[in-house]
Amino acid sequence: MTELKEYQYAENGYQLHIIPTKKFKTNMIMVRFLSPLRRENATKRALLPFVLQKGTKEFPSERLLRIKLDELYGAQLSVDSSKKGENLLITLRISFVNEKFIQNNTSLLTEVLHLLRQILLEPNGTEHAFLPELVAKEKNTLRQKIESIKDQKMQYANMRLIDEMCKGEPYETHVHGYLEDLDSVNENNLYDEFIAMIQHDQMDVYALGDLHVEKTKEAIGKVLTFSREPKHESPLSNHRVHIDEVKEIKEAQKIQQGKLQIGFRTNTTFKDDDYFALQIYNGLFGGFPHSKLFMNVREKHQLAYYAASRFESHKGLLLVFSGIAPQSFDKAKEIILEQVEEMKKGNFTEEQLEETKRLTVHQLKETLDNPYGIVELMYHQVLAEKNMSPEEMFAALEKVTKNDLIALAEKIELDTIYFLTSEGDQ
Repeated sequence: MTELKEYQYAENGYQLHIIPTKKFKTNMIMVRFLSPLRRENATKRALLPFVLQKGTKEFPSERLLRIKLDELYGAQLSVDSSKKGENLLITLRISFVNEKFIQNNTSLLTEVLHLLRQILLEPNGTEHAFLPELVAKEKNTLRQKIESIKDQKMQYANMRLIDEMCKGEPYETHVHGYLEDLDSVNENNLYDEFIAMIQHDQMDVYALGDLHVEKTKEAIGKVLTFSREPKHESPLSNHRVHIDEVKEIKEAQKIQQGKLQIGFRTNTTFKDDDYFALQIYNGLFGGFPHSKLFMNVREKHQLAYYAASRFESHKGLLLVFSGIAPQSFDKAKEIILEQVEEMKKGNFTEEQLEETKRLTVHQLKETLDNPYGIVELMYHQVLAEKNMSPEEMFAALEKVTKNDLIALAEKIELDTIYFLTSEGDQ
């Protein structure tokens, strides 16, 4: 594959990243704000993306804003909130067509940047507040989103696992906010939170596409100029937690299929040397169709409708999720934990290891086939303060040995078992 090169520049109050590539027919500008995960402002931060997409002073409605995006040759805007490690992120993205494919002398990049500047600095509202009716409407939208989580049983069970597993840690914070905090949010204090984000969050701006580096730097520097005093920077998560006792929680609802979620501490994050061993470990343990969880819990013993695992790159968590019959809890738990022990013993073949490497490398290549995937991969390195090219990542994955996986497996500790079961089956 063609090597991706990232050019970084320290601008006035933010870091600019330019990634030139001819791989895509569209270009993308992404602005990301980072602050610490905190319960006290999580609900306001969850609400901000809803409000910011609903217009600016020049385009004071969602309809007018969408018309403007259509005029920019169908540019796509999205704003969302998420968490990585113990950081809360708010991300604005605009994707737009490569200027080489349009017959127009105006600079589409400049027009897109001006619209982005309006969203960031001239949102729909007065000088010190958002529009009250807009905030009230979007509070209802967020309320419905939060209330709907309880009906999405897999998502709900995952949330409850993190609640119990990370109690007292910033990572327990719900990035979608809290119903009990919504009533206290209004057009004034939400605007104050917005200003705090604009002025004080760590801010990174990414430009990716068929772009001339110096011209892009100059264009962004001219438009995204405003006074900032960043106070936040990515904290390196304290992912080493001593486990005195494994927690086991059961919760009953009116459901037919039980949700068994198990959380482990890996004591490894993106910044650590054995991170790539963790990627291979996850693939072999529960990440792919040939994994131990899939083959044993689902196929061999037919205890689960699904059984898989994933890991959190900046918090050091390995999470198992499975759907089982409520009466299969004890047996499913036993077999899942057996697979953890099998990994510690190195009970997997070289062929299985090589197949997992091949699939993991393929997965990484697929990520690099998507503009947003490339930027996310680059941003991992901002959070971890670690720079690696995609080629170096491929090489690191290929170097993982059986002994590396056994050493990693020894570090993994069981923390919490959460089971969402049907009423009457507790």
